Amino acid sequence: MKIPRVVITGSDSQAGTYILRIHLNQDTALQFGRFKKGKLISLPAGDYIYVGSALSDRGSTSLARRLIRHATRNDDKPPHAIREKMMNRFIECGLGPSDLLPKRRKTLHWNVDFLLDLQSAEIVNILAIRSPESLENRIAKRLENDPHTEIIEPGLGANDAPGNTHLLRVRADNTWWVSLADQAMTFLEEKP
Repeated sequence: MKIPRVVITGSDSQAGTYILRIHLNQDTALQFGRFKKGKLISLPAGDYIYVGSALSDRGSTSLARRLIRHATRNDDKPPHAIREKMMNRFIECGLGPSDLLPKRRKTLHWNVDFLLDLQSAEIVNILAIRSPESLENRIAKRLENDPHTEIIEPGLGANDAPGNTHLLRVRADNTWWVSLADQAMTFLEEKP
């Protein structure tokens, strides 16, 4: 069962919520910036999921630009292999302008930036839900409660949502990932 690398659903909004599937190729201990005073957090090799949002219609906080930023590494490191596919898909469906590449050097700001900057971490799939409504916390909470996920560290990836965790480890086969993509429209229909 093959999962599309880039799934885009929802309205024609330039804003939205997204889910990244990140594969970590090796066991790693990582500081996520100043999260928990620079605590070193163990990350076993395997799959992770990150839920985020970009709720502006244009600029750096629009959905397409945020996703391209995530697929870009710092300094001279190569981008994530999925980045070109993302740009092509975004242009095809009218998500974002044609010049999506960051104009300046990427600075590591959000918790997930520190993981995505590692060359041993690769974005494998993205699910983008185009909607001006913020679905981030609702989706993250649902994923936290899923038996196939585990919290790595409470609060990780969710600095703006106390009590939530938006970066989770996933222990599931491709069937689970396919069903997640199939559920994308239900996230829009659910009431908070």
